[in-house]
Amino acid sequence: MSRSKVETGRALSRRRLLQAGGAAAAAGWLGLAELLEAGPAAGSGRAEEAYRVRLKAAEGIRRRTLPKQMPNGDEQGLPGWIANFSKCLPHDARGEVDPAAMRYLLRALESRSPEDFERIPLGGQVKLANPQAAFAFQLQGPDPSMASIPPAPRFGSDEQAAELVELYWQALARDIPFEEYPTHPTIAEAAAELSALSGYRGPKLDGKVAPERLFRGTTAGDLTGPYLSQFLVKDIPLTPVRCEQKIRTAVPGLDYLTAWPDWLASQNGSIAGVNRFEPAPLYVRGGRDLGEYMHRDFTYQAALQAGLILLKAGVAPDGGNPYKHSRTQAPFTTFGAPYLLYLLALVTQVSLAACWYQKWLVHRRLRPEELAGRVEAGRKGLARYPLAPGLLQSTALERLVAKNGTGLLPQAYPEGCPTHPAYPAGHAVIAGACVTVLKAFFVEAAIVPEPVVPSPDGRSLLPWKGPSLTVGGELDKLASNIGMGRNFAGLHWRTDLQAGLALGEDVALQVLAELKLTGNELFSGWSLRRFDGEPVKI
Repeated sequence: MSRSKVETGRALSRRRLLQAGGAAAAAGWLGLAELLEAGPAAGSGRAEEAYRVRLKAAEGIRRRTLPKQMPNGDEQGLPGWIANFSKCLPHDARGEVDPAAMRYLLRALESRSPEDFERIPLGGQVKLANPQAAFAFQLQGPDPSMASIPPAPRFGSDEQAAELVELYWQALARDIPFEEYPTHPTIAEAAAELSALSGYRGPKLDGKVAPERLFRGTTAGDLTGPYLSQFLVKDIPLTPVRCEQKIRTAVPGLDYLTAWPDWLASQNGSIAGVNRFEPAPLYVRGGRDLGEYMHRDFTYQAALQAGLILLKAGVAPDGGNPYKHSRTQAPFTTFGAPYLLYLLALVTQVSLAACWYQKWLVHRRLRPEELAGRVEAGRKGLARYPLAPGLLQSTALERLVAKNGTGLLPQAYPEGCPTHPAYPAGHAVIAGACVTVLKAFFVEAAIVPEPVVPSPDGRSLLPWKGPSLTVGGELDKLASNIGMGRNFAGLHWRTDLQAGLALGEDVALQVLAELKLTGNELFSGWSLRRFDGEPVKI
């Protein structure tokens, strides 16, 4: 899209580059302006028109400039692949990957040969999660190679250290209800330590992390109202069925992979046990519940439920909807409810393909449980690593060592992290894409009716008595909640979440732009605000 098609409110900044998926993405692969000017060829047969529409979309892909991919350099700059994801390959007693196995994996990713992927040695029974998906082509939306995100923080950087300290605190705070954050002493201690870390990039107020803002995303919606989005607590209208958003959640106090033998077995791909659950379903109350929701959900479940809630509530469609002021027609197959549900599924798959490209072919970033293993190996005297001092001296690490006897990151899931690299977070990429579609479809300034919050015991919903909550703000909050649920479980970094939202958002914008080629309506385009608050029109 040219600047005439995507109208922006301000210049790019370093923060904007992170949120928009990098300068190359912002300036390059969003361009379709010249292709969107003309409709199907007049006077031709239907088959010829269909061909021309598809050809225009394909020409748009062909004309885009491939962005520069930007890994952080740790894979080449550090020995032994200590900053690489390597779970389920064989590892030695220090938790470092077998060099021959890693070379097999890298060779397969370089050759793209299915036979080479079958030669990768595994350390146990668990398999790698779909690395060949990184090479899959898409017939709609941008090619996965046409996205770019900034480099992840370096292994020994202050930002990487602060991210692990935050995750240590999230593990310690898993069973604290969100409604108790403003007054809970553990939350106050976490906020104080994170405030003092120069590498911490979470939201601050007057230069400090406020307890009520702890573990939140950075959008305006994240910082307004209760921690949880209304779309994770309000009833779901699966007409004619109405469903409470109570979930099967794990019992408090259960943490996994905190002992070195268990952790090492997991790195080698051992089969995990099962979780233990509360006897009755409960509403999401705190970090453990949010993590368990994101443990068992399907790809775009939360976004689909949000769409159903908004449709049932009668929230007005965005002003660009061509049927909003039609005298004779109503939307359905195009611009109606079926169209919205289709778009959510479509952008999920396209954004996942872009995500897998970044994970396997560009960044290959290690998971938090792997970096915490480096911390513990150093504590045990098994190895020495270039870790930032702020990490090794953290109060959160001291608390966990006192509790569990190790500096390993307690995992909320028995199996620990999935068997694909960390950066960006898949849940966050899907959330970024789907929430972008929802914001394009509905009026963001609309007020969410009858807001509620879960009771601290999770058994009921209570009225929210604070400021009004907007649809756009609660959708942004939903995207952050989805990503942060995986962080609470110990699976992802804060920058995995941020880059994932940006990548998903940009993919969805491109898909929406391409769909303008397909309709017959007089359609002026979608308008929405990006996660950083910048207005955009497609």
